[in-house]
Amino acid sequence: MPSLIDIRRRIRAVKSTQQITGAMKMVAASKLRRAQERMLNARPFAHQMLRVLNSLATRVESTAHPLLDVRDDQREGARILLVVITADRGLCGGFNTNVLKAAGGFIVDSPGREIALGLVGRKGRDYFVRRGFDVMYEQVNIFAHLKYTDAQRIAQASIDPFGAGGCDAVYLVYNEFKSVLQQHIVVERLLPIARLEGLDGMEPAARADYLYEPVPEQIFSDLLPRHVEVQVYHALLESAAAEHAARMSAMDTATKNCADMIEELTLYMNKVRQAAITREIIEVVSGAQAI
Repeated sequence: MPSLIDIRRRIRAVKSTQQITGAMKMVAASKLRRAQERMLNARPFAHQMLRVLNSLATRVESTAHPLLDVRDDQREGARILLVVITADRGLCGGFNTNVLKAAGGFIVDSPGREIALGLVGRKGRDYFVRRGFDVMYEQVNIFAHLKYTDAQRIAQASIDPFGAGGCDAVYLVYNEFKSVLQQHIVVERLLPIARLEGLDGMEPAARADYLYEPVPEQIFSDLLPRHVEVQVYHALLESAAAEHAARMSAMDTATKNCADMIEELTLYMNKVRQAAITREIIEVVSGAQAI
């Protein structure tokens, strides 16, 4: 049976842990408000731009721009760039584990295809590098001060190999923010830009309802890379908000668990103390009777 000193020392340690987890919860809640505001402001623009570009890609030939070039990424030997977005830090529940599991499932479900990885976040980088995967590029320590220039670098690192024929498709894996208690894993194709299925069977004349000024080549060269940057930036903002939400929820659960543990340890300490008092009383009475 542990001594009272050991139990009191353990209670103090749990109380210190409770203070740390409580402080981390408050910090995560403060960061979540700012990250959620940035994410909600960017989401409508990213969704509308995706809708417009999908419609545009349907109305032009795939040879109009390299980023519209549709290739068979399901064939044997196809080369895929998988961009995995994780956090730089832990203590956020299953946030990183779920993303890594989804990325691993994508790789397992792609037999015969060559998978190269673009890793954003320290946790994903450490996980895949230790296991010897083919890493094309990595970006770490960007979520503390996330900027649009970070998305530009990641987008350019995806555009260059796709435009040069180094890969047949680019996919994103990240956590989408749903609510404070819920994050949704998203696996979506970034390149080539998707085409709307509803317009594929229409005649070219019926689909040609855009007027280009200046020439389409110049518009595509400016607009399509910007579209990729916006989609990457949107994914980064979603992941940042989801990370803070997951960390706040995890620290709240840890704080409550500390409170339950303190209550159990206090009850156990009182039982040990009462047993010690009872034993001392018995010893005193026995000694008195012996005298």
